[in-house]
Order: sequence, then structure tokens, then C-alpha cells
Amino acid sequence: MKNVNPVNWFDINVSNLNNAKEFYEAIFNIKLVDFPIEAGKQAGFPFDPKSGNITGALVEKENFIAGNNNTVVYFESEDCTIEEAKVEKAGGKIIRPKMFIGEFGFVSILMDIDGNAIGLHSMK
Repeated sequence: MKNVNPVNWFDINVSNLNNAKEFYEAIFNIKLVDFPIEAGKQAGFPFDPKSGNITGALVEKENFIAGNNNTVVYFESEDCTIEEAKVEKAGGKIIRPKMFIGEFGFVSILMDIDGNAIGLHSMK
């Protein structure tokens, strides 16, 4: 990774997407965008790629447990498998190996040494 802030995405897992959208739209006076259903029930926060801000999505999860590590921060990667290869030696675990997410590239989900879920995102 480059020596810059590698965070490029976040997921906030929710029990009910419609209710969560209403909450975030009301609190921040924004309009979230529904993603194609093949990505699962998700709605993205507004984003301007020319700004320095990152963006993310609300993600409806089955078997949702409130307060149970429900936010996942994604780190930019050239190729998710590069960091995946280092995870177990560093004391973490691979929760979901690199998977294709359509036009948005690829993601992996890892567990750090404290049990926090973190994600990797790459376009190749």
C-alpha cells in the first residue's frame, strides 16, 4: 500500500434498510441511492469522486445483532490477495476471501487480532 490514508469505503450493517435510510436521510439531510439487488439490499451515501471524502453504504443483514461489530471499514488495495496472504501470519483470520462484486471490483473481509471485521477493496 502507498503511504497515504488507505480507507476508501465503509459498510454500516443494519436490520432494516428502509428504516435505516429514513434515519440517515433525516439526520444528515441527504438522499441515499439504492444499489442493484444483486449486491444485496444496500443503499449508498452520496459521493463526489473529485472530493477527498470516502463513501459507503447501509447494508441490510439477516440475523442482525445490534452492537455486534456492525461497521466495516474497507481499505484500498491493489489486489485483495496481497493483504490476504499476510493476515494469518499477523494473527488475523480471513472471513470471506476475495470475491467479485461486479462493476465495483473485488472485496475481502478479514478479522483483525481483536476480532474486528475489516475489508479490502480492489479493482483487480
